[in-house]
Amino acid sequence: MAGHLKQANLITAQERLRDQVAHALRAALISGELQPGLVYSAPALASDFGISATPVREAMLDLVREGLVEPVRNKGFRVTEVSGRDLDQYSELRALIEVPTVGAVTRSASREQLQALRPVAEEIVASAREHDLIGYLDADRRFHLSLLGLHGNERLVETVGDLRKRSRLYGLRALDAQGLLLPSAEEHLELLDRMLAGDAAEAETVMTRHLGHVRSLWAAEGS
Repeated sequence: MAGHLKQANLITAQERLRDQVAHALRAALISGELQPGLVYSAPALASDFGISATPVREAMLDLVREGLVEPVRNKGFRVTEVSGRDLDQYSELRALIEVPTVGAVTRSASREQLQALRPVAEEIVASAREHDLIGYLDADRRFHLSLLGLHGNERLVETVGDLRKRSRLYGLRALDAQGLLLPSAEEHLELLDRMLAGDAAEAETVMTRHLGHVRSLWAAEGS
């Protein structure tokens, strides 16, 4: 019995490492450290992480299922290239889901629930000021998914989370270099203020504008 428990603990630890590697790889994809169209081998990436190739290979298979990379026989994994048409469709889906959900949450959430999101919104702004793109993306993900979570539909949150992974946020480095990342970050505070004021229509307007800015980043990156 004790042997089985020990084995289970080892498996759990391995799964956690796999999740950590997958998160790090997604961050590298989003920030542009891993480039679309290029092939990366699990052993080489494992060397960068200072771990064995197994959890890296498993994490890459998770990314294959998410459509972020594709396997290349006997070579490794190629980062998938996302077309402008793909990005348009992801953007449209996000708007269809997130804009009305923000309106609904504005009408249903308590002030305490909304105020609890302010530290995360401020973290987004602080990361933008510090040019910390990975921190920005992590805080941005937590803010948006936590906000949507107040609606109480777990499948909705999963769907938007998947759309975010597939689209990634192209153009962040260029946006940061142009000094435009901070204004985009501050929109999260503006959105929260409108929601706290109980103005569902204006909150939807801010969210629509914010998602439009995200799509414009993708367009700029592809030009």
